[in-house]
Amino acid sequence: MGGENGESGGNRGSRENGGSGENRVLLVFDGDCAFCQACVNAGHRILPYMPAVRAWQGLDLDATGLTRAEVETSVQLLGPDGLRAHGARAIALLLVLQPRAAWRVAGRVMLTPPVSWVAEAGYRLVSRYRHLLPGSATCGTS
Repeated sequence: MGGENGESGGNRGSRENGGSGENRVLLVFDGDCAFCQACVNAGHRILPYMPAVRAWQGLDLDATGLTRAEVETSVQLLGPDGLRAHGARAIALLLVLQPRAAWRVAGRVMLTPPVSWVAEAGYRLVSRYRHLLPGSATCGTS
């Protein structure tokens, strides 16, 4: 469940990318969306590694280089060396960052056309209708 200020709570041990700020990976999601929060919670439960996770509503968007339009329409993944991805690509890259080979392979498959095209279309469909999904009555839509 989400912590204060839209920050997602901790998980098994130290699973966030520790170390210096420049090496930190950040997953930005819609904290007003119950479905989005449920997805973040599932990530914390099933993935061996989760980056820092923050709701966009609690971020200084100018400091992250993100626009309100970007964060209202899809999840964002930011990281070192200019890493910046959104939507299905962000989810795929999150899988590529996993320590377990099976997750990394799944992420690489998601990044490869035509699977990447289907993944993005599926992401857009879910994103557009997330307010209709079970448990998403409080979901804000753009």
